[in-house]
Amino acid sequence: MGVKNFIFRNKTICMLALLSILTGFESQQEIQHKTDNYDQFPYYEGNDLEMTYKPEGTFFRVWAPTAELVEVRIYKEYEDKECQMAVNMEQDVSGTWKKYIEGDLHHRYYTFRIRYQGDWLEETPGVYVKATGVNGKRGFICDPSEADPEGWQDDKGPILISAVDAVIYELHLRDISIHPNSGIKNRGKYLGLTEKGTKNIWGQATGLDHLKELGITHVHLLPVFDFLSIDESQTNSRQYNWGYDPQNYDVPEGSYATNPFDPLNRINEFKQMVKALHEAGIGVIMDVVYNHTGETQKSNFNLLVPGYYYRHTAKGEWSNASGCGNETASERPMMRRFILESVKYWATEYHIDGFRFDLMGIHDIETMNLVRQTLHAINPNIIIYGEGWTAGDSPLPAEQRALKANVAQMPGIAVFSDELRDAVKGPWYNSTESGFIGGIAGLEESIKFGIVAATQHPQIDYHRVNYSKVPYAAQPEQCVNYVSCHDNHTLWDKIRLTVKNASEEELVRMNMTASALVLTSQGIPFLHNGVEMMRSKKGVENSFKSPDSINQIDWNWKYLYGRAVKFHQQLIELRKQHPAFRMRTTKEISENLHFLPIAKPCIIAYTLNGKAVGDSWRKILVIFNGNRHPENITIPDEHWKIIVNGDRFLPSPVPYTEKGHLTLPASSVIILAVTE
Repeated sequence: MGVKNFIFRNKTICMLALLSILTGFESQQEIQHKTDNYDQFPYYEGNDLEMTYKPEGTFFRVWAPTAELVEVRIYKEYEDKECQMAVNMEQDVSGTWKKYIEGDLHHRYYTFRIRYQGDWLEETPGVYVKATGVNGKRGFICDPSEADPEGWQDDKGPILISAVDAVIYELHLRDISIHPNSGIKNRGKYLGLTEKGTKNIWGQATGLDHLKELGITHVHLLPVFDFLSIDESQTNSRQYNWGYDPQNYDVPEGSYATNPFDPLNRINEFKQMVKALHEAGIGVIMDVVYNHTGETQKSNFNLLVPGYYYRHTAKGEWSNASGCGNETASERPMMRRFILESVKYWATEYHIDGFRFDLMGIHDIETMNLVRQTLHAINPNIIIYGEGWTAGDSPLPAEQRALKANVAQMPGIAVFSDELRDAVKGPWYNSTESGFIGGIAGLEESIKFGIVAATQHPQIDYHRVNYSKVPYAAQPEQCVNYVSCHDNHTLWDKIRLTVKNASEEELVRMNMTASALVLTSQGIPFLHNGVEMMRSKKGVENSFKSPDSINQIDWNWKYLYGRAVKFHQQLIELRKQHPAFRMRTTKEISENLHFLPIAKPCIIAYTLNGKAVGDSWRKILVIFNGNRHPENITIPDEHWKIIVNGDRFLPSPVPYTEKGHLTLPASSVIILAVTE
């Protein structure tokens, strides 16, 4: 998930976006040069944008300050070629246009169309549309609460005292259930994550039950808003995409619904999924992509207010910090308002428990702080984190960007630590270079940087950290530690590519050691779906549109690597049971986490003062050996008991009797504790 990863994962999407630019480039340049200063555009404060339905009549309002005329078009059926009526809207306050249409328009479809510089632009369902027909071209007149499942009003997500108590598990809805051996009926659908009692052919839990069994606290769903790249009318065809090409931000994606032709079906089934996860004690985090749109010239934004919602270069061209043809302008009042209203809507209407901001560095700091304030006013348990970088330069000054380096200015918001990620397994940009777990020396400070959650610690030599030379997290809750995600090779594939002449047993130990580093570090741990069972994408690095045969979770892996699955379960439970692994403040970490002076390469050892942070264990010693051979070290003389020995948890703590000396197995983690 490095700076350039976004470009790699979206090569085709980006090419389409750039083609969209080129086909209308000349006219768009002319539009931008003729448009007034965007900062002078009026701001609308009302809460009635888009569509408000009542049986006696429906009210429409759109913000289109540069439009010469605006009409709302009503269709009886989604597929109708001719509209039932086309009604001119009336110009109103603050750049808005309004129209009240008497009569019951329940379950009709609608679009808006504006005339701009003498030309009628294409129809759009609007920016704030909440329900659409198939493929999202027309809005649907309804109240989304019509689709509430039974018991929805009582639905609630998990409660967190601190974000560091979370264990996040990233997944793609299709990946987790599409394999025939998932035992899931609604494979690749929202409902696939509602099914209980599903098993693989070996009788092991899959899907929802596997997530619950694993012990994670939150699932991070790759984009589930309505995106462009999948034809929802062809759901039986084998289409695949990660979904980082937004179309309708406030509408669930239809390809994950059992009936994408029914606008209420996707809403209902999305809510059923959230409710089922909540009942299993698991929160739901949405991957949101407000930094760019899938289309540019013909996006919903641009068909209402051409140019306004995007940043431009000094020459009037589309700025492209996303690497996909455009970037949105979060600092503009009405774009900022849209982002705030959108996250608020998902949090209230769909009970979402967290948001991961794609390329968050494109957004401005003020907007992200307002996002946090807005969401925490609704639910203080909502987790907010994102990629603290851009994929290219932006007109927004660097000091205003929501970058990793600026995260201390965004309390309650976290960023990913690519420092730990690449130090553990090797750099994302080189598929042949390994890291700490492959026995590569010189990365110890970068590992330690992740262990202390990118905070200020007296024992870290920040000049030797790979990407950041200063601590950027003001508190540990601002750092997300991970070693793999949907971007780039899976951890298993990366290890197999970079560690030569290793047996499968050795490779499995390296994988488990990498996960142990994540789950015992301070901050917020983040796991990639399938890391616990050696997930492979058959060596494909950028699988954003690869077939199911590449992306699917093969539930046979759970049987083949059952020991590793159990190890991950135990690591998660260890973290939950012992607050020493999830200290709340930088001060606590600085005072109670002490690195031992180990002179040998590829070995990191530290103690945790459990007593000082309310842990049932008085003291904990954690040691990682990244070497591919055993090593001997000296440890403090205490009444240690062995908790984890190499790649397995002991059934119960066993006293360690070798005073002062310890032999570390190759590629391993050792955890000792003073339990009294």
